[in-house]
Amino acid sequence: QVQLVESGGGLVQAGGSLSLSCTASGNILGGNILGWYRQVPGGQRERVAGINRDGTTDYADSVKGRFAISKNNAGNTVFLQMSSLKPEDTAVYYCKGFYYGIFYWGKGTLVTVSS
Repeated sequence: QVQLVESGGGLVQAGGSLSLSCTASGNILGGNILGWYRQVPGGQRERVAGINRDGTTDYADSVKGRFAISKNNAGNTVFLQMSSLKPEDTAVYYCKGFYYGIFYWGKGTLVTVSS
């Protein structure tokens, strides 16, 4: 079994910054954390940023230039550094992983950006 736990969410003013972390534990040798997603109430979960095993990254157009995804050397923790935050970034942020052919999700962390 694999567990993904997000942390770092909170309340921030527009224009501010916040850093999220996602840590994987359990039987994690056979996979990796894929990236970050977000979801607003009543909305679909959307992909925000992804990171590959080789460290290459990609971003949704809505966050390019403002968000940065990275991981630690062990590969069991992925970070999302968010800056120049906007009220429309308010959402629950989830990380997603793929291990031994199964997708896993964390429970999410709430980010609220006030105007």
